Amino acid sequence: MATRRNRGPLSNIGKAMSTLAAPVIPVTAPFEREQIDLLNRVMADTDAEQRVWLSGFLAGYQAAGRPAAAPAPSATTRRPLTILFATESGNAEGLAADAKKAADRQGFAATVTDMAEVTPADAAQARNLLVIASTWGEGSPPERATDFYNTLMAEDAPRFEGVRFAVLALGDSAYVNFCETGKRIDARLAELGGERMVEHIECDLDYETSAAAWIGKTLDRLGEPGNDAEATSGGDVIQLDTRRPAAYSRTHPFEAEIAEIVNLNSSRSDKETLHVELSLAGSGLAYEPGDSLGIVPLNDPAMVEAVLRAARVDAGAIVEGIPVAQQLAERYDITTLTRPVIEAYGRLTEDTKLQALVEGADLLPYLTGRQIVDLLEDFPHALTADQLVSILRTLPPRLYSIASSLKAAPDEAHLLISAVRYESHGRARQGVASTFVADRIKKGDLLKVYVKPNRHFRLPADTGRDVIMIGPGTGVAPFRAFLQERQAVGADGRNWLFFGDRRYVHDFLYQLDWQDFVKEGVLDRIDVAFSRDAAEKVYVQHRLWEQRGDVFSWLEGGAHLYVCGDEKHMAKDVHATLRAIVADVGGRSEADAEAYLSGLAKAGRYLRDVY
Repeated sequence: MATRRNRGPLSNIGKAMSTLAAPVIPVTAPFEREQIDLLNRVMADTDAEQRVWLSGFLAGYQAAGRPAAAPAPSATTRRPLTILFATESGNAEGLAADAKKAADRQGFAATVTDMAEVTPADAAQARNLLVIASTWGEGSPPERATDFYNTLMAEDAPRFEGVRFAVLALGDSAYVNFCETGKRIDARLAELGGERMVEHIECDLDYETSAAAWIGKTLDRLGEPGNDAEATSGGDVIQLDTRRPAAYSRTHPFEAEIAEIVNLNSSRSDKETLHVELSLAGSGLAYEPGDSLGIVPLNDPAMVEAVLRAARVDAGAIVEGIPVAQQLAERYDITTLTRPVIEAYGRLTEDTKLQALVEGADLLPYLTGRQIVDLLEDFPHALTADQLVSILRTLPPRLYSIASSLKAAPDEAHLLISAVRYESHGRARQGVASTFVADRIKKGDLLKVYVKPNRHFRLPADTGRDVIMIGPGTGVAPFRAFLQERQAVGADGRNWLFFGDRRYVHDFLYQLDWQDFVKEGVLDRIDVAFSRDAAEKVYVQHRLWEQRGDVFSWLEGGAHLYVCGDEKHMAKDVHATLRAIVADVGGRSEADAEAYLSGLAKAGRYLRDVY
């Protein structure tokens, strides 16, 4: 263990800030999400005297003749509405906040509740229930909503008679079980006696427009006379306001200059992992450690050409006033093959073989490892430019964990991006965003980006808490930001990192950074696992098990535990190992060990950012 350095005055700064480290302005406040993030960042750095001055200034600002907000209708005359969200990345939570603002303007007495914080029995007490639920991976509920979901699906779930409900389902059509969580909740609420007021909607990654229209329609329906006998008045009908302020967002990204790109793997590695430094100067963008940065990529010109050739579409054909080749490069997802794409292509071409594929058992095997170009080549039909774009969805941005702290790198955001390249079905494949950065972006170029907050992957507000971080490969990115932040605020809590990759010599990402953190007393412990350096592969879960006594001791002492990286294998193996550690060292049964980890998660001490 490294000797801890004397942090001097920084320690006092960290303690002073700890009282305001948690957000002070809730997501339900009448501001846009970007404004809330900015206000919380400003408020976190104020002292008591500054806050008193601000309160006086705002009072004087209103007294000087500035228009005050119109008073809301009396709570006794407003129609009650419970907005329940289940979120993984924050999209459902953000939509819930937007829906509350629209509902409040329309005269509802709306409340927003995280599914992780209530039970189905609580939800069954609502008269009007609006559910916004994301689906994680292949049909699973968001991790934080698992307990609620399982209880709702159980045989002894509470009845929902007298509850009027509507469900908005969010998902990613790249997965076969698209929007499965929302669909199942919708069906289950009806089975339990609830009254469906509006048919559920299934929204893909480009959900803003369709979600806004559906929420407006749902509020209209819930607000109709006779739908709630106890409500005696309501506001004017106001549709969901999806406009964003001047702050940058997914639909209005900032063009950040590439300040640096460095390959952190050696020339002898079979991997290419890029450290990318972006300048945010002049943007006003703010983020916290744990947040992500969204990249708006461009498609590979070679793939654009291949898709046009397979569809027999001329590159110069015009779609909405723009050449179709440019549309495919900038606007549409031309790689991800999904069931909706196959269905749309089948309807368009009336191809009986395609229809049989969609309805049969061979759909999933066909989807696995293939892209849109394969579909167009395997089932060839000549399309018009308009027909081609009609079967495609909008090109989604890609999210990357931010690997820096603004306190250590003001006006900058650092990313850790692994270039994705592989072969399947005899064709070379590549990641859209990762190879866009690796192959077609250079220092000095501009990259369209925006901040994606992750409020459920934050450092503890108490800077004296210990932190255990598990992040193999690019999953280590947010932990570089964590340590920079902990160093900048003079956090007194200990820090322990578990990192893994293939080879020590060629793939030790950020090795010099970790060594510096150790020397400076910021990183107290680091355990590494390099799977290809020994006869038997060693992963981070093996290192956890080797250190199980100390891991359990840290957890019993109040440590916060973070896991970032691959969900399908690493995160599951790490979770299983943690359960085994609690059972072995803590002397618990496997069920009690699982309950122990669930308790840590509910307390906000076991947090995962997995993908």
